Amino acid sequence: MDIKIPDSWLRDYLKTSANSAKIAECLSLSGPSVEKIEKKGKDAIYSIEVTTNRVDSVGVFGIAREAAAILPRFGISASLSSVKTKSRQEFAKEVDYLETKVDHKLCPRFTAILIRDIKIGPSPVFIQERLKAIGSRPINNVVDISNYLMYELGQPLHTFDYNKIRGAKMILRESKRGEKLTTLDGKTHILPGGDIVIEDGDGRLIDLAGIMGGKNSEVDENTKNVLLFVQNYNPVNIRRDVMTLAKRTDAATLFEKGLDPELVEVTMRRGIDLFVQICKGKPESKILDLYPNPYSSKTVRLTEKFVEDRLGVPIAKNDISKILDSLGLKTQWNGEDLSVSIPSWRARDINLPEDILEEVARLYGYHNMPSKIMNGEIPEPLENSPFEFEIKVKRTLQGWGGTEVYTSSLVSKEQVASDWSLKLKNPLGSDSEYLRLSLAPSLIDAASKNKREEDPMHLFEMSKVYLPIRGNLPEEKMMLAGVFANQSFEDTKGVIEALLESLGIEATFAQEDSRWFLPHHRLVVKSGKLELGQFGVLKKEGLIYYEFGVEDVRSVSKPLTTYIPTPKYPSQVEDISLVLKSRTLLGEIIKSMETADQQISSVRLVDTFEDTKTLRVTYQSLSKTLTDKEVEKIRKKVLDRMKKKFGARLKN
Repeated sequence: MDIKIPDSWLRDYLKTSANSAKIAECLSLSGPSVEKIEKKGKDAIYSIEVTTNRVDSVGVFGIAREAAAILPRFGISASLSSVKTKSRQEFAKEVDYLETKVDHKLCPRFTAILIRDIKIGPSPVFIQERLKAIGSRPINNVVDISNYLMYELGQPLHTFDYNKIRGAKMILRESKRGEKLTTLDGKTHILPGGDIVIEDGDGRLIDLAGIMGGKNSEVDENTKNVLLFVQNYNPVNIRRDVMTLAKRTDAATLFEKGLDPELVEVTMRRGIDLFVQICKGKPESKILDLYPNPYSSKTVRLTEKFVEDRLGVPIAKNDISKILDSLGLKTQWNGEDLSVSIPSWRARDINLPEDILEEVARLYGYHNMPSKIMNGEIPEPLENSPFEFEIKVKRTLQGWGGTEVYTSSLVSKEQVASDWSLKLKNPLGSDSEYLRLSLAPSLIDAASKNKREEDPMHLFEMSKVYLPIRGNLPEEKMMLAGVFANQSFEDTKGVIEALLESLGIEATFAQEDSRWFLPHHRLVVKSGKLELGQFGVLKKEGLIYYEFGVEDVRSVSKPLTTYIPTPKYPSQVEDISLVLKSRTLLGEIIKSMETADQQISSVRLVDTFEDTKTLRVTYQSLSKTLTDKEVEKIRKKVLDRMKKKFGARLKN
């Protein structure tokens, strides 16, 4: 997750004399990585990358808490200022201004307070400037307070126009399939069911909880009474809603990571203070707080030896305690055994002794640990390893103009075209329900997306297909497949032949029809009796397609081929144009010509016109220079064979 934080805002909570460059350096060495610092006027804006598991650091206060622990490790004085609030409202399970019914599997903590007689207007300049600095657009004081606190504390909050909540009632539940809700951005969503929603006393949906509020309950210029709403949601449900509806917001990004439910209280009180200060609002005396399962501190246990064995350096027990205590983790030693009490904001990402070890290591400093080169000999690479073979194949195809693509292993029902393919129990969408049986649909789709390309195109992929096995896991078979477009059949077949030749494979091509290919336009590629793959022109879009089983090809590949010395005597080359009968297989013609006489070293196609094929024949002897009469004799032998076997005749 990438966030931006102004230096001036950070220093509301971080007390230190270190400049912004030093703060960035120390954070990057032992905590969240500061990618860059931008100057905006007199302020500096940190661009920070926070790992997904550290949602507690996605906010100004969270980064300040990290910096206050890290900077002293570099000999820099630093301390953390707590979030100070003036609100003294009582938290209660019932209030007279709102009736509720909450599914706590969806919402572990539900809090709300009514604030009356607010004054809508622009936010103070410092709030507007800070929001602009991080890329958020100021709107009005009510909306800006919500955004400001989300970026400051890392806890989203929402405001409703209280008078638009019919019956002063809220029911938080799962949506039913087909229900509709128009969100604040004006978009109407037909819900698939299972989304977290809130309905009011009239049964209207007024909130797509955790993602975006409803249009029918939004705060506008006529709003007088606001319901301030701070919640904690089930991250699994939020993640599913975001992916299903393809609707992502900053709030949803935080909720789906799993927020600290204890953060709700300080955010609520800070929100009340700002509404009183900026909007001149009058809050009720009680805050509705539905929190049936409060956080109970957990303990992780490890030993001093565990730390030393895994880090490779001895760290004194006192230093371990200082490091962990500075992060808010309470420590207690009993001899060599250490018990660590985990605070609520780290409850999701610290569960094992190894997690504690990571905290000790990063604050001790990976840069402070000794570097040591491995002992022993450098291991030899595996002979003929699958990985090396796959790289060789890919580079060969790239050398012949191929472009490697990567497509998803999950495809739609239409793309598997089989009743025995494997279907996922929890697909993200209808286009990714099944494990693919072939690479063909994905490659055809990739080619169709580039159909405006007029130049010759060759796309290939090496990946796995998943062949079902009854009562067991599927067979994961590595396949090589590719499609050609805007190229002749002869040229593309030459690429396949060149690939097989580079792998030292003596292959034969046999014509066999298949329902996916044009009639008489499919070749089965074999090595001896082993079928390696297929090649031909597809019925769909006229693309030329090939596929091979990678392990089959590797099994007959020869890393080293027999050396043939350069002939001492010159060759004679001539072109022979043959008129062939319809549906005569050119491969058989060439093979027959090459075997007609041992002094024919090669035969290849050079031109085609209607039913005439021009073949370039090379004559060469290993013991002498052939005369014209000797070549003429060989030529006659070849032509006689062509006429007798294929009914071919020499073009006049």
